[in-house]
This record gives sequence, structure tokens and C-alpha cells, in this order.
Amino acid sequence: MTEWVLAAVPAYGPWLVGLVTFLSCLALPVPASIVMLVAGGFAAAGDMALWQVALAAFGGAVLGDQTGFWAARAGGAPLIAQIAPDGPRAAAIAQARAWLVAKGLLAVFLTRWLVSPLGPYANFITGAAHYPWVPFTAAGAAGEAVWVGIYVGAGYALGGNLEAATALAGSVLGLLAAGTVALGLGWWLLRLARREGGA
Repeated sequence: MTEWVLAAVPAYGPWLVGLVTFLSCLALPVPASIVMLVAGGFAAAGDMALWQVALAAFGGAVLGDQTGFWAARAGGAPLIAQIAPDGPRAAAIAQARAWLVAKGLLAVFLTRWLVSPLGPYANFITGAAHYPWVPFTAAGAAGEAVWVGIYVGAGYALGGNLEAATALAGSVLGLLAAGTVALGLGWWLLRLARREGGA
């Protein structure tokens, strides 16, 4: 399927990019990150407009997030049980739930790009748990912007060299992850210092 999708990118352009990111945000096994890398490469070659590729990827991802959120809000716990009765999906649901319990809406942001396999399941859980829609949407859209920026940007920067673009995207993800950890640690140390100063 991956080969067919990649061959279809130049034929269907941004429409396919948007469809693939939409489906990936509903936990369907499609190669969204690779499609964005390839589309970014086509944009670098002048075969597609970069803004159209980025907008399609972002729009598809946000629409997918919203679809999962609202479907789970309507379907509740029974829908979650149908999505992941057991096996790997149940494990992903449990892991996404643990992230949400530990980090709240920060987990929504992080599961768009840092641990993206958990993203669709975080959408379902937040919807079923009736998380507030506006904060969910803001955190999700910010995270999707990072995800799209990394992969479309890497494909564009390296002109379609898929292997190099994948390596660059991985490096950028690593740097962003390290920065996120450093900011979190700094925030925790600051709170600890204030608490001890007030004691």
C-alpha cells in the first residue's frame, strides 16, 4: 500500500496528503509521515506548491483529530471498547490514557508529534471523557503544526531525498524532544525553588 500511495502523491497532490493525514489521525495504518516527506520533496522540485502541501497536511490532521474527538464524545466508553477490545490497540489506549492523566492537555500537544502513534487514541479518550473542546483544539492544532512543519519541511529542505529527509526529521524530533524535557525540568526546578523559598 505504501508504494501505491507514494506513486499517487504527484498525481493527486495536496488532496491525497490531506486524506492520508486525516486517516492517520483516526488510527488507520497509512504512511502519513512518509507522504508528507515525499510531498515536501515534490514541492521543492516545483511540482507542487509548498503552502498547499502544508495546508492540506495540517487541515487533514486537524479534521482527523476533531472527527475522533467528536465521535468518541458521542460514543463514549462503549466506542472506546469497540476500537480497542484487546491487543496492541488496547495497550495504546492504556498508554494514551496514562499520558493524559499525567500531563493533561500537554499530552494532546505531545501526542501529535513526539509520540504520534498515541495521538489518535488521545483524541478518542479526550472526547469520551468530555475534555473541554477549545483547549483540546488549541493543543491539538499546535502539535499538528509541529508535526507537519517537521515532515513537510524536511522533505522540502532535502528535495525529496527520502532517506536523508527521514534522518533529518528524526534529528529535529530528537532536538524538540530534548528541548521539551529541558523546559519541563526547568519549570519543575523553578517551582521547587519557589516552594522552598516560601517555606
